[in-house]
Amino acid sequence: MSRSCDDNFLLLTDSYKIGHFKQYPPKTTTVYSYFESRGGKYPQTVFFGLQYMLKKHLEGVRVTQEAIDEAEIFTKGHFPPGDIFNRAGWEHILKEHGGKLPIVIKAVPEGTVVDVSNVLMTIENTDPKCYWLTNYIETLLVQVWYPMTVATHSRACKKAILDNLRATGDPEGIQFKLHDFGFRGVSSVETAAVGGCAHLVNFMGTDTVVGILCAQRFYKAGPTFPGFSIPASEHSTITAWGRDNEKEAMRNMLEQYPEGLVACVSDSYDIYEAVSKIYGEDLKEKIMNRKGSLVIRPDSGDPVEVTLEVFKRLGEKFGFTTNSKNYKVLDPHVRVLWGDGINYESIIDILAQLQAAGWSGDNIAFGSGGGLLQKLHRDTQKCAFKCSFAVVDNKKVDVYKDPITDPGKVSKKGRLALVQAGGKWTTKTQCSGSVDGDHLVEVFRDGKVTREYTFEEIRARASVGV
Repeated sequence: MSRSCDDNFLLLTDSYKIGHFKQYPPKTTTVYSYFESRGGKYPQTVFFGLQYMLKKHLEGVRVTQEAIDEAEIFTKGHFPPGDIFNRAGWEHILKEHGGKLPIVIKAVPEGTVVDVSNVLMTIENTDPKCYWLTNYIETLLVQVWYPMTVATHSRACKKAILDNLRATGDPEGIQFKLHDFGFRGVSSVETAAVGGCAHLVNFMGTDTVVGILCAQRFYKAGPTFPGFSIPASEHSTITAWGRDNEKEAMRNMLEQYPEGLVACVSDSYDIYEAVSKIYGEDLKEKIMNRKGSLVIRPDSGDPVEVTLEVFKRLGEKFGFTTNSKNYKVLDPHVRVLWGDGINYESIIDILAQLQAAGWSGDNIAFGSGGGLLQKLHRDTQKCAFKCSFAVVDNKKVDVYKDPITDPGKVSKKGRLALVQAGGKWTTKTQCSGSVDGDHLVEVFRDGKVTREYTFEEIRARASVGV
């Protein structure tokens, strides 16, 4: 069996960092860095995913003699003539720290919603001989951008849907209004796990199984199961019956799942015939006699145009009531889920058009795959990791960058603290000691996770202000 590509901690970095231990000023003993969202698409970020990274990649013994030997061989091949590897530094960690990483990490509690342009975590070496280690692990730690950005994006979608439900329907149904279809559309199983878990911070509907496993194994999710799904067809299970037998394929779905929610893709051939004729006439009695809802999936064509037409036809065939907010609600035996091309903007657009046509948001849910877990990048929230403080020859140095060509990249100076007053987050810079009300909490020290958060704690924090 082939080895995993991530089983040697020493090689989980960018190539150029391998030689950085030679580049700091002589007699450097401390390097202190921080991670932040400098701005981006959304004005706030949900900090999430660090605990996974710590447990997966940093906790426990990470430096072994075998790892050192392998990394040196790799480096000699990668950097001819190869005189760049910090063997003495790694062997110091092995001998003096038992292979555990001499660093301390502080971070805002996971799930906290923080205004952009504020510190989210800080990293510092605890052994003066390991000053070079702080930024060596930047490569791994910055990958927190991904679950953080998914959680931020998912929460923004939640707020948009809730705005509509508060105006047109029942906000109590929000937990199942955005379903994760992203497993197949992301770049790796690990991406699906951490991204799917990040979405579950805000919602409870998912088909990304590994996202649930991530929440259970790295965040102690429970006792309530963290994510749910329902029986649902795909096109192969409908089209395998043949076009002439589409009705029988749909009948089979209703008979195989006589109770509860069941979802059926209905655009294999003619969505309008499926709604008006097959569901609205041929199978109407069976649908109306079920103990539960048939969730119809159009999923092809212009989302707004098709959804409005489907609602019109469902209203004609199954009827509707008008709720206390004066919006139409379909008979509870039928609902709609749109799961193609869904992102933040399309959710807002579809709901706005439905509202304009007099339909409540109670009638529809959304499924999102690539738009939820894949079409995001580090610059979506402009995530960055920068050194802000060092000790050189026993002198404290405030470190920063200030490029004249991009004022948006000005970095913070000195030791940092994160405080909140009047609902506004502020980063205090150039701190000389502890700061009252600092929300940065130690979560890792010398190879050990020192503070863990449960999934329910994280969900509770992320729900504040939604």
